[in-house]
Amino acid sequence: MKVILKQHVESLGKAGDMVKVADGYARNFLIPKGLATEANPRNLKSFEQERQRILLQAEKIHKQAEETAAKLSEVSCTISRRVGEQDKLFGSVGAKDIQETLASQGIEIDRRNILLEEPIKALGEYPVRVRLSAGVSAEIKVVVAAES
Repeated sequence: MKVILKQHVESLGKAGDMVKVADGYARNFLIPKGLATEANPRNLKSFEQERQRILLQAEKIHKQAEETAAKLSEVSCTISRRVGEQDKLFGSVGAKDIQETLASQGIEIDRRNILLEEPIKALGEYPVRVRLSAGVSAEIKVVVAAES
């Protein structure tokens, strides 16, 4: 099935591209989530009129993501946890903990966009990537310290 992308979709294309995808992927994921519309003659005609607006909106979102990335590169996130012998943490530090700490600093980020390969289980300083938008990510510094 041919679809017209309304938004950037990772591994498919940018907003405004016409791509061929599996019927089930289009019907069950792309179209219901508003990421794409079916490429039929009526939608093609109406989409040409909307294309400029969609491209401007995508550019605006991209610029906002780059500004946020510049802000985040300066952010340091300090999390205090109880530790046992040999500086091992009781539990671990996950994406939700990082999200809550950033929210207390006034930075709202969805925890699914915090890219941790595995939870942090030791004291120290760790670089953590945060995905902000399609193709835009930032790296924050997470410091895990012992609770006093």
